[in-house]
This record gives sequence, C-alpha cells and structure tokens, in this order.
Amino acid sequence: MKTKDNHINYIEFKAKDLERVKEFYTKSFNWTFTDYGPEYTAFSESGLDGGFEKDESKIVNGALIVLYHKNLDLIKSKIIESNGIISKDIFPFPGGRRFHFIDPAGNELAVWSDK
Repeated sequence: MKTKDNHINYIEFKAKDLERVKEFYTKSFNWTFTDYGPEYTAFSESGLDGGFEKDESKIVNGALIVLYHKNLDLIKSKIIESNGIISKDIFPFPGGRRFHFIDPAGNELAVWSDK
C-alpha cells in the first residue's frame, strides 16, 4: 500500500503486558507481530500497521479504533475466548451493527459489520 500524506498510516497503543496483548490479537484476529526489543512490538495484517509500546501507566484511550468483520457473532466469540471483555454488546447503527470490547491492555475498540 502506498503511503499518502494526510492518511492514517499507523496506530500505536500502550500495554503493560506485551506478550498477553500479542496473544490476544493473534488468537482473535490473526495479526502478526515483530518485536523491537522488550519495550515495543509492531503489528501487521490488521488493515493498518501499528504497534504496542510497553507502559506501566494507566491506559486512557483518546480514540476509538473500529475493526471490520463480516460475522460479528463469530468474532465476538473469539474475543471472549481470548479473555477480551465485551463493553457494549452488538447494537445497530446507520450502515450496520457493531459492538465494543476491552483488550487485555485496557484499550477499548469496536468491531462493525454491514451484514
């Protein structure tokens, strides 16, 4: 994918436990990771590259990252099986349906579908 000015190119999160968060996203979404030392891991195969920085401070989200999945029930089950927490159950919105979840690092994200 060509990098363009003014387009979202990378997302960075914080996590207290990099191994736990890597296991969660690998198991739930099949993301792949590349470690850059003990304090940082980058992810790919997510639609947009990003990374997790090790940080012991409280996680406070400033943005809601929304992922897509054609089968909300299936991905919701995988998230629960991977020890994610559903923070807002599936609900309709104009254009589709979505739900929110909390990952092991405390980040809240959402998954939506137009199906």
